[in-house]
Amino acid sequence: MEKIMIKNYEEPELNSPIFVGGLPGIGNVGKIAADYFVDKLKMKKMADIYSEFLPPQVFINNNVVHLVRESLYYKKTGRKNDLIFLTGDFQGTTQEGQYELSFRTLELLKKYKVSMVYTLGGYSVGKIVDEPRVLGAVTDKKLVGPLMRNGVVFPEGEPSGGIVGSAGLILGMGTELFSIPGACFMGETSGYFADPKSAREIITVLSKVLKTRINLKDIDEKTRQLEDITEKMRQEAQNKTSKDDLGYFG
Repeated sequence: MEKIMIKNYEEPELNSPIFVGGLPGIGNVGKIAADYFVDKLKMKKMADIYSEFLPPQVFINNNVVHLVRESLYYKKTGRKNDLIFLTGDFQGTTQEGQYELSFRTLELLKKYKVSMVYTLGGYSVGKIVDEPRVLGAVTDKKLVGPLMRNGVVFPEGEPSGGIVGSAGLILGMGTELFSIPGACFMGETSGYFADPKSAREIITVLSKVLKTRINLKDIDEKTRQLEDITEKMRQEAQNKTSKDDLGYFG
Protein backbone atom coordinates (compact mmCIF):
# COMPACT_ATOMS: atom_id res chain seq x y z
CA MET A 1 0.00 0.00 0.00
CA GLU A 2 1.21 3.50 -0.80
CA LYS A 3 1.59 5.75 2.23
CA ILE A 4 -0.82 8.30 0.75
CA MET A 5 -3.43 7.52 -1.92
CA ILE A 6 -5.66 10.02 -3.74
CA LYS A 7 -8.96 8.49 -4.84
CA ASN A 8 -12.20 9.69 -6.45
CA TYR A 9 -10.23 12.59 -7.87
CA GLU A 10 -12.26 15.04 -9.94
CA GLU A 11 -10.24 17.74 -11.71
CA PRO A 12 -12.47 20.83 -11.85
CA GLU A 13 -11.47 24.00 -13.65
CA LEU A 14 -11.16 26.60 -10.93
CA ASN A 15 -10.45 30.31 -10.96
CA SER A 16 -7.64 31.40 -8.60
CA PRO A 17 -9.11 29.41 -5.70
CA ILE A 18 -8.78 30.21 -2.01
CA PHE A 19 -7.90 27.17 0.06
CA VAL A 20 -9.33 26.59 3.55
CA GLY A 21 -8.19 23.74 5.78
CA GLY A 22 -10.14 22.62 8.85
CA LEU A 23 -9.23 19.24 10.34
CA PRO A 24 -10.00 17.79 13.80
CA GLY A 25 -8.03 19.37 16.61
CA ILE A 26 -8.51 21.35 19.83
CA GLY A 27 -12.24 21.54 20.51
CA ASN A 28 -12.76 20.29 16.94
CA VAL A 29 -13.23 23.99 16.17
CA GLY A 30 -11.60 23.92 12.73
CA LYS A 31 -13.40 20.79 11.59
CA ILE A 32 -16.83 22.00 12.75
CA ALA A 33 -16.35 25.28 10.89
CA ALA A 34 -15.04 23.66 7.69
CA ASP A 35 -17.75 20.99 7.65
CA TYR A 36 -20.38 23.70 8.10
CA PHE A 37 -19.17 25.59 5.03
CA VAL A 38 -19.02 22.41 2.96
CA ASP A 39 -22.60 21.58 3.94
CA LYS A 40 -24.17 25.04 3.63
CA LEU A 41 -22.44 25.90 0.34
CA LYS A 42 -23.27 22.45 -1.05
CA MET A 43 -19.65 21.99 -2.08
CA LYS A 44 -18.72 19.13 -4.42
CA LYS A 45 -16.28 16.35 -3.60
CA MET A 46 -12.92 16.89 -5.27
CA ALA A 47 -10.87 14.01 -3.85
CA ASP A 48 -10.51 11.57 -0.97
CA ILE A 49 -7.13 11.15 0.69
CA TYR A 50 -6.39 7.77 2.29
CA SER A 51 -3.21 7.14 4.22
CA GLU A 52 -1.42 4.77 6.57
CA PHE A 53 -0.61 7.94 8.54
CA LEU A 54 -4.27 8.06 9.64
CA PRO A 55 -5.59 5.82 12.46
CA PRO A 56 -6.15 2.15 11.50
CA GLN A 57 -9.93 2.07 11.72
CA VAL A 58 -13.23 2.51 9.96
CA PHE A 59 -16.31 4.48 10.99
CA ILE A 60 -19.74 2.83 11.09
CA ASN A 61 -22.86 4.68 9.95
CA ASN A 62 -26.14 2.72 9.87
CA ASN A 63 -24.11 -0.51 9.91
CA VAL A 64 -22.10 0.60 6.85
CA VAL A 65 -18.37 1.18 7.27
CA HIS A 66 -16.09 3.72 5.64
CA LEU A 67 -12.33 3.92 5.89
CA VAL A 68 -11.09 7.05 7.65
CA ARG A 69 -9.93 9.77 5.28
CA GLU A 70 -9.36 13.42 4.59
CA SER A 71 -11.36 14.99 1.77
CA LEU A 72 -11.17 17.99 -0.53
CA TYR A 73 -14.27 19.86 -1.69
CA TYR A 74 -14.69 22.71 -4.14
CA LYS A 75 -17.16 25.45 -4.95
CA LYS A 76 -17.36 27.56 -8.11
CA THR A 77 -18.39 30.99 -6.85
CA GLY A 78 -18.73 32.80 -10.15
CA ARG A 79 -16.50 35.51 -8.72
CA LYS A 80 -12.78 36.29 -8.70
CA ASN A 81 -11.91 33.35 -6.44
CA ASP A 82 -13.37 29.86 -6.30
CA LEU A 83 -13.06 27.81 -3.09
CA ILE A 84 -11.36 24.57 -2.05
CA PHE A 85 -11.94 23.17 1.44
CA LEU A 86 -10.09 20.39 3.26
CA THR A 87 -11.80 18.49 6.05
CA GLY A 88 -11.56 14.96 7.36
CA ASP A 89 -11.88 12.36 10.08
CA PHE A 90 -8.41 12.76 11.60
CA GLN A 91 -5.05 14.43 11.25
CA GLY A 92 -1.86 12.44 10.76
CA THR A 93 -0.91 10.45 13.85
CA THR A 94 2.87 10.93 13.57
CA GLN A 95 5.21 13.84 12.84
CA GLU A 96 6.09 12.26 9.49
CA GLY A 97 2.42 11.79 8.72
CA GLN A 98 1.61 15.41 9.50
CA TYR A 99 4.35 16.64 7.17
CA GLU A 100 3.61 14.18 4.37
CA LEU A 101 -0.15 14.75 4.35
CA SER A 102 0.24 18.53 4.46
CA PHE A 103 2.84 18.55 1.69
CA ARG A 104 0.89 16.14 -0.52
CA THR A 105 -2.27 18.24 -0.17
CA LEU A 106 -0.44 21.43 -1.15
CA GLU A 107 1.28 19.62 -4.01
CA LEU A 108 -2.10 18.47 -5.31
CA LEU A 109 -3.39 22.05 -5.13
CA LYS A 110 -0.35 23.54 -6.86
CA LYS A 111 -1.82 23.06 -10.33
CA TYR A 112 -4.85 25.18 -9.40
CA LYS A 113 -2.68 28.22 -8.58
CA VAL A 114 -4.21 28.72 -5.15
CA SER A 115 -4.14 32.43 -4.30
CA MET A 116 -4.51 32.26 -0.51
CA VAL A 117 -4.42 29.67 2.29
CA TYR A 118 -6.54 29.92 5.44
CA THR A 119 -6.29 27.29 8.16
CA LEU A 120 -8.76 26.91 11.02
CA GLY A 121 -8.23 25.66 14.54
CA GLY A 122 -8.88 26.04 18.23
CA TYR A 123 -6.87 27.97 20.82
CA SER A 124 -7.19 26.28 24.21
CA VAL A 125 -7.48 28.60 27.20
CA GLY A 126 -8.31 25.86 29.71
CA LYS A 127 -11.66 27.28 30.78
CA ILE A 128 -15.14 27.80 29.37
CA VAL A 129 -15.25 30.99 27.28
CA ASP A 130 -18.49 32.99 27.19
CA GLU A 131 -17.49 35.19 24.25
CA PRO A 132 -14.71 33.49 22.29
CA ARG A 133 -12.42 35.62 20.17
CA VAL A 134 -10.88 34.59 16.86
CA LEU A 135 -7.12 35.05 17.09
CA GLY A 136 -5.01 35.36 13.97
CA ALA A 137 -1.53 34.53 12.73
CA VAL A 138 -0.35 35.58 9.26
CA THR A 139 2.47 34.90 6.82
CA ASP A 140 2.81 38.60 6.05
CA LYS A 141 2.14 41.65 8.24
CA LYS A 142 0.21 43.35 5.45
CA LEU A 143 -2.60 40.83 5.98
CA VAL A 144 -3.23 41.98 9.56
CA GLY A 145 -5.22 45.14 8.76
CA PRO A 146 -7.78 43.58 6.40
CA LEU A 147 -8.33 40.64 8.75
CA MET A 148 -8.80 42.89 11.77
CA ARG A 149 -11.52 44.73 9.87
CA ASN A 150 -13.29 41.37 9.50
CA GLY A 151 -13.19 40.51 13.19
CA VAL A 152 -9.86 38.73 13.68
CA VAL A 153 -7.84 39.91 16.69
CA PHE A 154 -4.07 40.04 17.02
CA PRO A 155 -3.35 40.56 20.74
CA GLU A 156 0.31 40.98 21.64
CA GLY A 157 1.80 37.75 22.96
CA GLU A 158 -1.16 35.60 21.94
CA PRO A 159 -1.35 32.86 21.04
CA SER A 160 1.81 31.90 22.92
CA GLY A 161 3.97 29.13 21.52
CA GLY A 162 3.26 27.85 18.03
CA ILE A 163 0.51 26.32 15.91
CA VAL A 164 0.67 22.53 16.11
CA GLY A 165 -0.51 20.11 13.43
CA SER A 166 -2.00 20.67 10.00
CA ALA A 167 -3.20 24.22 10.76
CA GLY A 168 0.41 25.28 11.25
CA LEU A 169 2.13 23.03 8.71
CA ILE A 170 -0.17 23.79 5.80
CA LEU A 171 0.25 27.50 6.48
CA GLY A 172 4.03 27.28 6.89
CA MET A 173 4.63 24.98 3.94
CA GLY A 174 2.19 26.95 1.85
CA THR A 175 4.15 30.17 2.18
CA GLU A 176 7.73 28.87 2.39
CA LEU A 177 7.63 25.96 -0.07
CA PHE A 178 4.82 27.01 -2.43
CA SER A 179 4.90 30.82 -2.12
CA ILE A 180 1.23 31.07 -1.15
CA PRO A 181 0.31 33.73 1.46
CA GLY A 182 -2.08 32.85 4.22
CA ALA A 183 -3.42 33.12 7.74
CA CYS A 184 -4.60 30.91 10.58
CA PHE A 185 -7.85 31.62 12.43
CA MET A 186 -7.94 30.22 15.98
CA GLY A 187 -11.14 30.24 17.99
CA GLU A 188 -10.81 30.46 21.75
CA THR A 189 -12.08 27.29 23.43
CA SER A 190 -11.82 25.43 26.69
CA GLY A 191 -10.50 22.44 24.75
CA TYR A 192 -12.55 20.10 26.93
CA PHE A 193 -15.12 19.13 24.30
CA ALA A 194 -16.30 19.82 20.75
CA ASP A 195 -17.03 23.55 20.71
CA PRO A 196 -19.59 24.82 18.16
CA LYS A 197 -19.69 28.19 19.91
CA SER A 198 -16.06 28.87 19.07
CA ALA A 199 -16.56 27.42 15.59
CA ARG A 200 -19.47 29.83 15.05
CA GLU A 201 -17.16 32.79 15.59
CA ILE A 202 -14.73 31.41 13.00
CA ILE A 203 -17.61 30.82 10.57
CA THR A 204 -18.71 34.43 11.02
CA VAL A 205 -15.21 35.79 10.44
CA LEU A 206 -14.43 33.50 7.52
CA SER A 207 -17.72 34.28 5.77
CA LYS A 208 -16.75 37.97 5.86
CA VAL A 209 -13.24 37.27 4.61
CA LEU A 210 -14.57 35.11 1.77
CA LYS A 211 -17.46 37.52 1.10
CA THR A 212 -19.83 34.56 1.35
CA ARG A 213 -23.21 34.52 3.07
CA ILE A 214 -23.76 31.58 5.41
CA ASN A 215 -27.00 30.62 7.16
CA LEU A 216 -26.10 30.38 10.86
CA LYS A 217 -29.37 28.81 12.07
CA ASP A 218 -28.02 25.28 12.61
CA ILE A 219 -24.77 26.35 14.29
CA ASP A 220 -26.78 28.73 16.51
CA GLU A 221 -28.88 25.78 17.68
CA LYS A 222 -25.76 23.76 18.50
CA THR A 223 -24.37 26.76 20.35
CA ARG A 224 -27.53 27.04 22.45
CA GLN A 225 -27.28 23.35 23.32
CA LEU A 226 -23.67 23.83 24.39
CA GLU A 227 -24.62 26.83 26.53
CA ASP A 228 -27.29 24.72 28.26
CA ILE A 229 -24.71 22.04 29.00
CA THR A 230 -22.09 24.47 30.31
CA GLU A 231 -24.65 26.22 32.50
CA LYS A 232 -25.64 22.86 33.97
CA MET A 233 -21.97 22.12 34.62
CA ARG A 234 -21.56 25.46 36.41
CA GLN A 235 -24.61 24.80 38.60
CA GLU A 236 -23.41 21.31 39.49
CA ALA A 237 -19.98 22.70 40.38
CA GLN A 238 -21.57 25.41 42.58
CA ASN A 239 -23.82 22.85 44.30
CA LYS A 240 -20.85 20.61 44.97
CA THR A 241 -18.90 23.55 46.42
CA SER A 242 -21.84 24.49 48.65
CA LYS A 243 -22.16 20.92 49.94
CA ASP A 244 -18.42 20.70 50.58
CA ASP A 245 -18.55 23.98 52.52
CA LEU A 246 -21.46 22.75 54.66
CA GLY A 247 -19.61 19.51 55.37
CA TYR A 248 -16.48 21.37 56.41
CA PHE A 249 -18.19 23.73 58.81
CA GLY A 250 -20.47 21.02 60.18
